[in-house]
Amino acid sequence: MSGGGLTTHVLDVALGRPAAGVAIELVRVGHDGEETLARTVTNADGRTDEPLVAPGALTAGRYELRFAVGDYLRDAGHAVGKPPFLDVVPVPFGISRPDEHHHVPLLVSPWSYSTYRGS
Repeated sequence: MSGGGLTTHVLDVALGRPAAGVAIELVRVGHDGEETLARTVTNADGRTDEPLVAPGALTAGRYELRFAVGDYLRDAGHAVGKPPFLDVVPVPFGISRPDEHHHVPLLVSPWSYSTYRGS
């Protein structure tokens, strides 16, 4: 994808499959507070049906993706405690080149997570 925009996907690395049904919130973080830009849920492929921010609509600034993995992990059959070790995973990141496409995936298990800037 070119021309900016923001996408994500979630992979369950413990089960080796996409994480379907993960609620995601995208927030823009500014000096005046936070603004929720999008709320969505991952599909069967662990992706969102639409980009979180459409190409051409991304602006420079600070953002945070919030992945509600606690419910997903329990529903997927993982043995998680009450409360689960991971519940809502925040991924803060910055956009300095809004003309470039940004992809921010989450790899998750009941006990850990990682992220990276994808393509």
